[in-house]
Amino acid sequence: MSISELFIKRPVMTTLVMIGILVFGLMAYRLLPVSNLPNVDFPTITVNASLPGASPETMASAVATPLEKQFSTIAGVDQMTSSSNLGSTSITLQFTLDRSIDAAAQDVQAAISKTLRQLPTGIVPPS
Repeated sequence: MSISELFIKRPVMTTLVMIGILVFGLMAYRLLPVSNLPNVDFPTITVNASLPGASPETMASAVATPLEKQFSTIAGVDQMTSSSNLGSTSITLQFTLDRSIDAAAQDVQAAISKTLRQLPTGIVPPS
């Protein structure tokens, strides 16, 4: 007796086996973990600069703005945010996923070097 003959001669068993496979398949499908977006770490670099005693407005106009202008020329910058406080400013650069973080760090360091002459005297060099 072959396997196909067994299923042909016993239609009730065949139906029950099919229903069982369907039920187990639906249960397994509902138990599958699904996330909307995968967990991705975007290449991000934060640059901090400080000028003791400077107001937030001074930090924004004299320090953050020249750095942001220079950083905007770097290839692969996806998002740039900055925050200026009393005596310090912080600029966060987020790069596209295909951008190498090492190459981006070199480009950021080169941009900082180009901008140093435009920054106020007495500033702690950005890092």
